[in-house]
Amino acid sequence: MTQEEIDALIKGGDLTGDSDTTSKGGSSGINIDTPDFPDLPPMDMHEPTSVNDPKLALLYDLQLPVSIELGRTSMLIRDILRLGRGSVVEFDKLVSEPVDVLVNGKKVAEGEVVVVDKHFGIRITTLVDPTDRLRNLKR
Repeated sequence: MTQEEIDALIKGGDLTGDSDTTSKGGSSGINIDTPDFPDLPPMDMHEPTSVNDPKLALLYDLQLPVSIELGRTSMLIRDILRLGRGSVVEFDKLVSEPVDVLVNGKKVAEGEVVVVDKHFGIRITTLVDPTDRLRNLKR
């Protein structure tokens, strides 16, 4: 494009010269084609991955630490050394708040504490969005 053509486009006026080019949408003298993109199939980001997916076969035997975070607190060393049987440590979360489910130190879900036959367990209530999980892997 010449500088005259660029100036004419900016001003919205007609272009001079190149009378053999045609326009689909106006009389500017520039041939502008509308791009034609193929339709993509819809993707469901929340669709669970199949357990039988061969791409994941190498990962099935990989062990990762899973931990549940009830809450957090910050304490002075002198206060930690004074802890004993019956001491109470106050956390930053309320009893009614969900606990965090961490896999390899990264939050993947939230849940509520349940008791099953004298054992504690976690009922998953919310999963972290997959895009957020991938974003957290980079940290």
